[in-house]
Amino acid sequence: CRLFCKPSALAQHLVRSLRRSLVLGMGCWLWPNWPQLQMLWQLLQLPKPEPAVAREFLQLRDTGLVALDWLVGPQGAGSDSGGVGLSLVLLLIPNAAGKVTGGLLQLGLQALQRGFVPVIFNRRGHNGCPLTTPCLQPFGDPGDLREVVTYLHCRHPTFPLVAVSEGSGSGLLLAYLGESGSSSRLAAAACISPIFRGRDWFEARMPWLYEWPLLLHLKQGLSRYAGSLAKVVDVDRLLGSRSLRELEEALFCRTKSRPTSWEAYWERNEPLRDADEAAVPLLCLCSADDPVRGPTARSLPLELFRSSPYFFLLLTSRGGHCGFPQRRSGHSWGHEAVLEFFRAMVEFLRAEDRRKGLPQPR
Repeated sequence: CRLFCKPSALAQHLVRSLRRSLVLGMGCWLWPNWPQLQMLWQLLQLPKPEPAVAREFLQLRDTGLVALDWLVGPQGAGSDSGGVGLSLVLLLIPNAAGKVTGGLLQLGLQALQRGFVPVIFNRRGHNGCPLTTPCLQPFGDPGDLREVVTYLHCRHPTFPLVAVSEGSGSGLLLAYLGESGSSSRLAAAACISPIFRGRDWFEARMPWLYEWPLLLHLKQGLSRYAGSLAKVVDVDRLLGSRSLRELEEALFCRTKSRPTSWEAYWERNEPLRDADEAAVPLLCLCSADDPVRGPTARSLPLELFRSSPYFFLLLTSRGGHCGFPQRRSGHSWGHEAVLEFFRAMVEFLRAEDRRKGLPQPR
């Protein structure tokens, strides 16, 4: 691994924590030279046993609905906080297609066993969440996420709130951190195999092995709401899209009421458009052989990690896309790194509060 960050007391504390926990040790690769197979394995393999989920619907200001899936289970819940000494609410954000992968569920289960309170955020119309308004969430529009974070903070006001996103879902989390700045209500955040440059990613296209299943998954979900969406978009063009870019344009640019250009759409939805305003510790876990994100030289904003005191990049040589190697225990190396990062950040922030004499939450 290589850690890219700006030197600071926070960075030194993170390095000490990672070394102390031995989380940087090697994992067990199944296909070290085939990152796409490793990626598919992580996407298709579901954890055993599968977690029990309690669904809750949250009505937004415009009467739209999002779904919150609380992971519940008798095994280990609340038994071990991993040294934090305080429960954490962990918000899990799936990829932009709303696909809740086996890897994301495994991360939630692992967090549950360590005393976290994990909850999955399902966007409008995704993963069985009803679409009550003919409106879906653009790639980098954090409006719905902001309302969800506010609700979670009100429900658990004394629990630190952390968030982790997977793949293309990171565009939403990155945009939220930039727009919210120091008012994000998050103690820390993490992105697993994030997409940093949304427009470039859509225009470059992914390998067909990943793009076509994702495209079919999106069309299957959208076809359920064809009647409602027909009021605002050309449904035939939408369901006839042959790439993710065509589908994104049909859904958000070529609308019947307020059409816009591809360029104007990305001016409002680029994940890093307000990155300089972010004020929350963020760990981005990436691999150099990621077949989805694209070549490292043009897809990783290394200068951002060298200049911002809040951005940390943990770069591995192998890992594919959200498919970091497994340990002998069966846990993903990447998941252990993310949970250790959250533990270290909360530990650091609590120490800073004590040093400044700030009151501790009761």
